[in-house]
Amino acid sequence: MKKTENINTIINLCKTRGFIFAGSDIYDGLANTWDYGPLGVELKNKIKQLWWKEFVLENHNSVGIDGGILMNRNVWVASGHVSGFSDPLMDCRGCKSRLRADKLIEEKFPDVSADGWDNQRLLDYVNQHDIKCPVCGKRDWTDIRQFNLMFETYRGVTKDNSAQIFLRPETAQSEYINFINVQRAMRLKIPFGIGQIGKAFRNEITPGNFIFRTIEFEQMEHQLFCKDEDALREYQNYKQKTLAFYTQTLGISPENLRFRDHEKLVFYAKAACDAEYLFPFGWGEINGTHHRGIHDLSSHQKLSGKSMEYFDPITNQKFIPTVIESSHGVDRIFLALLCDAYHIDGDRTVLKLKPSLAPYTVCVLPLQKKDLSETAEKIFRNLQKHFSVSYDESGSIGKRYFRQDEIGTPFCVTIDYDTLKDGTVTVRERDTTEQTRIKIADLPKYITDKQ
Repeated sequence: MKKTENINTIINLCKTRGFIFAGSDIYDGLANTWDYGPLGVELKNKIKQLWWKEFVLENHNSVGIDGGILMNRNVWVASGHVSGFSDPLMDCRGCKSRLRADKLIEEKFPDVSADGWDNQRLLDYVNQHDIKCPVCGKRDWTDIRQFNLMFETYRGVTKDNSAQIFLRPETAQSEYINFINVQRAMRLKIPFGIGQIGKAFRNEITPGNFIFRTIEFEQMEHQLFCKDEDALREYQNYKQKTLAFYTQTLGISPENLRFRDHEKLVFYAKAACDAEYLFPFGWGEINGTHHRGIHDLSSHQKLSGKSMEYFDPITNQKFIPTVIESSHGVDRIFLALLCDAYHIDGDRTVLKLKPSLAPYTVCVLPLQKKDLSETAEKIFRNLQKHFSVSYDESGSIGKRYFRQDEIGTPFCVTIDYDTLKDGTVTVRERDTTEQTRIKIADLPKYITDKQ
């Protein structure tokens, strides 16, 4: 089997098969906004359900929350987003394109990491290496300026009589500002974790590569609150937990994953790394694991005047816990799964998703519509009690099999005239194309055991 090396192949699959559509499509769209279609929303929900199961429900001493998108402006003052959450942008005087200087360097020189460079260092590097505008080919740049990435809005009847607020650029702050509320309400003892899944928004100037970098996206984040002496061990644990989630739970090929440690750390961090996937356009981050120290809780304590200290009932001491963060991009994981699962096998396209992730687990196919539909529909309704199921009665059976292969359905159940005689059906498996005759009553157990 061959994998695709062209991201446009994945984009075309998403549009034609109902995974993802361009946002506001009938109005010529809105740049880098996307709507998840019938198959896309099923796959996306299953990613989130599996993450929630492993990182919250089955994770020791962990609970979940669902924080609001809009929060008090001071949340973002304390977090540093108001003053320091910005991109280094420069304009091409020739074509008026506005581009991120660090990404411009990294795209020209993939082995260089320009993250965290100051404006002067970025500008010097662009000039010294004669980096030209990728749009018009000229080298006539303005100075670099920092642009804040948060979307701002106003709470109130009129803008002149309103308070400035922001659409959240990350979900993590909800877990930090609710640390004491959650700990007290749930009577949790350190170490404990808070998980959350939700939308975030960033006014990215250079979004692109399909759903990899968008202005609206979804995050799955888990914050572990622990003692500082245990933090580095927990940090390593979360790296391994992340790797196991991607390779074992989601089925992503290990050779397409890597960890990249941050060369330059922010002043409060002791360790940080990204989990990256090898997309058709190159390596891209899908997860970040961070040792954040006590910075977040202490910053909110300082600005709010409210204590963020944890009382240890064993030592009778109060202290601000250290935070280990595990942040996952839902949309990027979605894209990585499609790229990893997409294969060409002879004359058929196969999306080799794990059965637990496939939008539909089973498709019911009556061989002949007129005489077999009633029996097929009864089987369909019964299977719906156990699995996500689709129904297809149009076209030749071969074409119907191929359609299900392309969207990742692991099992097809074919109803033929023998079904009416002996109560058996044919189950075809996606990856092997092997066919097995099964009694209708045994279908749920057979499919469950095969997953």
